[in-house]
Amino acid sequence: MKQVTEIVSRGTLFSTLTSQDAQTWVQVVPRETSGLFVVSRGKNSSKTVPQQFEFSFPHFQQNIRRAAVVPRETSCVWKMALLFLLGLGGVLARIIAIANQKGGVGKTTTAVNLAACLAAAEQSTLLVDCDSQANASAAIGFTKDPSRRTTYHALIMNEPFERIVQKSQVEGLDVVPADKNLAGAAVELVTTENREYKLQAFLKTPRENYKFIVLDCPPALDLLTLNALVAADSVIVPVQCEYLALEGISELLDTLMRIRRTLNPGLEIEGIVLTMYDERLTLSRQVATDLRSFFGAQVFQSLIPRNVRLAEAPSFGKPIIFYDIHSKGAEGYTQLAQEVIDNATKRLGTGARSAHSGA
Repeated sequence: MKQVTEIVSRGTLFSTLTSQDAQTWVQVVPRETSGLFVVSRGKNSSKTVPQQFEFSFPHFQQNIRRAAVVPRETSCVWKMALLFLLGLGGVLARIIAIANQKGGVGKTTTAVNLAACLAAAEQSTLLVDCDSQANASAAIGFTKDPSRRTTYHALIMNEPFERIVQKSQVEGLDVVPADKNLAGAAVELVTTENREYKLQAFLKTPRENYKFIVLDCPPALDLLTLNALVAADSVIVPVQCEYLALEGISELLDTLMRIRRTLNPGLEIEGIVLTMYDERLTLSRQVATDLRSFFGAQVFQSLIPRNVRLAEAPSFGKPIIFYDIHSKGAEGYTQLAQEVIDNATKRLGTGARSAHSGA
């Protein structure tokens, strides 16, 4: 029996396997439609990978595992489905921060309902409330409880993820809640070493267990927002369809550029989502037209309407799809979630093709 060595590093979408005797290269290609990974070996290979092969995709450290290779004379291309669900270690969760320095643009509404819609689409999701107002926690159904561990305990007291995470009413959606104590975290973090990376370190463990992690940011560029942007892979920017919102977005993009230069070079703009859109108003249509003409494809096609049912849902502690699935607000966030999923699918497929062409 020969040995195959697998070396997987952070952010890897592909792995390369080499049989020690023949130096035959093998590509592991994620196949999203089946949720499996497919191994394709070269045409002249005399070895095949056994039917069960253990894979590990850790977040920060390399992991080396070995599996036996069974000799088999063949001249055809061999393929094998690895029994490994996509997202449960195969690909690290995509961390999306919902951020805008301007208040009242629908950040919390977007964070809660996007997370719920992702979970409803069978995408395991974690919602992290980074705002001391704890509106996201309340909107998803958590009442005030002084004994509950929150984001504050994660950032300041280094509590492990398992002791903080809470199950929500939405199947497949877990929550790291917040409370008023989080307001003091911005002050306490000032003298803390590596203060900008506290949330990133906290999310190392859960990142391997979810497909999406949604961060609800406070309406200010403080250390809590900075922690979220450093931990995030991308940012969704909710923009209210009003003139002053257009003024604020340029400041936010300038802030994001500064963070990319100094703290998080991989930070991307997932997209700009138009909120509180009223098709009857010329101003709403004009703002939407201006944003699309300037930012192009970075603006989501989904529009979040100004909707009474959407405003009522948080008072009942329910996301809109549980409060009124037939409302226009539910339709808007369902479409937004589908766009986010499609973007992730395209991103994974592009990575697969580029790695295949580079082999």
